Amino acid sequence: MEEYTIGEAGIGELPRFREWARAEGWNPGGSDLLPFHAADPGGFLLGRLGGEPVASLSAVRYGEDYGFLGFYLVRPALRGRGYGLRIWQAAVRRLGERNIGLDGVVAQQENYRRSGFRRAWNHVRYEGVPSGEPAPADIALADGRSVPFGRLAAYDRRFFPAERNAFLSLWLGLSAHVSLVAIRNGELAGLAVSRPAAAGVRVGPLYAASPEVGLALLNGIAARAPGTAVVLDVPDVNPAAVGLVERLGLVPTFECARMYTGQVPEIDVYGIFATTTLELG
Repeated sequence: MEEYTIGEAGIGELPRFREWARAEGWNPGGSDLLPFHAADPGGFLLGRLGGEPVASLSAVRYGEDYGFLGFYLVRPALRGRGYGLRIWQAAVRRLGERNIGLDGVVAQQENYRRSGFRRAWNHVRYEGVPSGEPAPADIALADGRSVPFGRLAAYDRRFFPAERNAFLSLWLGLSAHVSLVAIRNGELAGLAVSRPAAAGVRVGPLYAASPEVGLALLNGIAARAPGTAVVLDVPDVNPAAVGLVERLGLVPTFECARMYTGQVPEIDVYGIFATTTLELG
């Protein structure tokens, strides 16, 4: 029998994660890999059978208390043989005693429950070309790159359970990405980042103090890619976010569950109109 081994993926092997995710219909962003790797360079695992990669899983550490699992894939012809379970066990060991989060597809949610994960909410993917409803005139948009990074990093911590500066600096700054902030009454009221994907433009995060701010940011994103569908993963626990995307004519196309092994983190979920990514949280 061929030997099955599990080890850390090099940065040159990360395109394989993206291609496998694309084959599953997950529509990854075209520029995701560099910021993903920066989040935790040792956090991407490959299972190899006879030296050939057949399974993937990311286990990204955020400080000492939080971790996130993603890219859990086994090549279709080799599923059901235990390769996924073994890489899963290796990833969970890597994260240790941290509170672990993931976004679980419907078919795997019962397996995750048996592994100690509990559902916090669903992420529902909405897609489409926004209807073009005008936003209030008192909301100003600016390039996120014009705002001091420390201010944006502190703002991000309202919505994410750990510091992630290495990831965030690239996510905001890559040339393929559009980063917008919303200013209302002189205060930072929202942040949106978009990037091109295999289909449409992925938007995440979309943070907003109100649906009107979310609308202004989405209009700003749409104006930079006219006629192109936008794709957002919306937490269904935030009715204002769901109401906004449905009002704009976007339609649900996919659903997964945000799950944690520990307590649901204390974050401002009502300010999250779209999560950053399903792979890294």
